[in-house]
Amino acid sequence: MASSGSGYDLSASTFSPDGRIFQVEYASKAVENSGTVIGIKASDGIVLGVSKPLLHKMVVASTGSYKRIHNIDVHAGMASTGFLPDARVLVGRSIDEAVDWQVNFGNKIPPHVLADRLGQYVHYFTLHGALRPFGASCVMGAYDQEEKKYGLYMVEPNGAAYSFYGVATGKGKQAAKTELEKLNLNKEPCTSADAVKHIAKILTLLHQENKDNEGKPLELEISWICEASGQKHAGVPKDTIAAAMAWATEQLEEEEEDDDDEMEES
Repeated sequence: MASSGSGYDLSASTFSPDGRIFQVEYASKAVENSGTVIGIKASDGIVLGVSKPLLHKMVVASTGSYKRIHNIDVHAGMASTGFLPDARVLVGRSIDEAVDWQVNFGNKIPPHVLADRLGQYVHYFTLHGALRPFGASCVMGAYDQEEKKYGLYMVEPNGAAYSFYGVATGKGKQAAKTELEKLNLNKEPCTSADAVKHIAKILTLLHQENKDNEGKPLELEISWICEASGQKHAGVPKDTIAAAMAWATEQLEEEEEDDDDEMEES
């Protein structure tokens, strides 16, 4: 069985003998080498967080061209990672889908419909040899105004769109998923305020564990859709993010001290 591209990676429309599509896997690798995105479905909303890698120390991370979280509609937002120009195309497509739904049906597009339509669009780029897959993943959060429910979805480079209680993608996604699983979100959902703290803690932990980030500042972008924001997608206030990061740093230091004490006792 083929374990490498060996001629089967020349087109996204070609399967290898063991059933793999290498161009899609390469696109996923581009996502894994980029910043971390985390989404949490809370009891009263959705919270999205992104760790933005500073590619150059002279970059102004607050500029619009460096954004990783975008408004799709009043009730929906998207956090992206991977190849940034590709991600912007997906943001634009999502906005078009939301506008078209509003024009045709007179209400806001439901979260699951938006995720499914974007997934179909992404999947189309894996079917034709003249196209290449998107090197980006998107985590989408939205509020269903008809059902009065929140939805958290991730669209992967292969076009799969799944719903989650908590999700992570990008660099360090496995470690982030492990931390999310500890929160037991599927049985005991936290509040949006606590979700901001948990996201700040996980992203801070990943930043500290990555040796490539040594001496570099941590740039976070966090947004939410919840009662505090009037069921609208909006950025979390800077003072709330600062308080969450201070709490995260304190918690990580306490956990490190506990680990040191256990090591001494053993």
